[in-house]
Amino acid sequence: MSQEQGGDGEVGKENVLAHLLSADGSRSRDEPEIATNIGIQLQHMGLNTWSSSVLRRLRDALGRLRPSNIIEVGAGIGHRSAWIYDLFQTDGFQPETYQLVEDGAKFAVILRRLMLRHDAEAYTTIVVGNVDALVAETNAWQAASSTGIEVGNPPLRSGADAIIVDGPSEIRSRYVEQVLPYMAPNGVLFTVEPDMPLGDVGEDDADGLLLVDGFNHWIGLIEKSNTTHHIAFMPLFGGTLVAMTRK
Repeated sequence: MSQEQGGDGEVGKENVLAHLLSADGSRSRDEPEIATNIGIQLQHMGLNTWSSSVLRRLRDALGRLRPSNIIEVGAGIGHRSAWIYDLFQTDGFQPETYQLVEDGAKFAVILRRLMLRHDAEAYTTIVVGNVDALVAETNAWQAASSTGIEVGNPPLRSGADAIIVDGPSEIRSRYVEQVLPYMAPNGVLFTVEPDMPLGDVGEDDADGLLLVDGFNHWIGLIEKSNTTHHIAFMPLFGGTLVAMTRK
């Protein structure tokens, strides 16, 4: 990540992070056509996605960052990915690697069609599996590599310039915590703040208790990460976009 916008040192990196999350008025506000079609499919399937306001701001940030290596956790059926692929096409650049991580194997088929539609198979890898298991496998591979006995490649690539984390609100912060170590020194992690529990939650409300637990974990993660990372929050229509980079 370039620090030219804010100068050198910690204050410089903090300023760059704020600049990344600002709106880029030179870009179109229209949703890419392919993303619109996927959005309709999402509605038919009863699935959620990030709001257009959040996705526009994420696109603006990635356009400034121009990351070489990207990990997208919780790719779903590719609505957000379609915005990112459109950015590559509009700006005329492509990353070295783009990992689409998704737990559902049936969604991987849809992601593959999206990848092929954008002629992105040369740099895109679709990784199917639970985040917990993928992180464990990657850590095991890295431990083996230190002894020189590793075989093949790890499921998740380290040194990502941009990591995008989605997932159910109650476990999203755990995903963030798990993949933060895979970020490059000047990389940026993007996520949306989990839903805040509203009202009283009864002891028999299992879903409500999971939401409370997830939000408490998020608060604890932010408090802990403040000592090691710069963190910026951008409230937008439909959610708060959060960016994190190492101090």
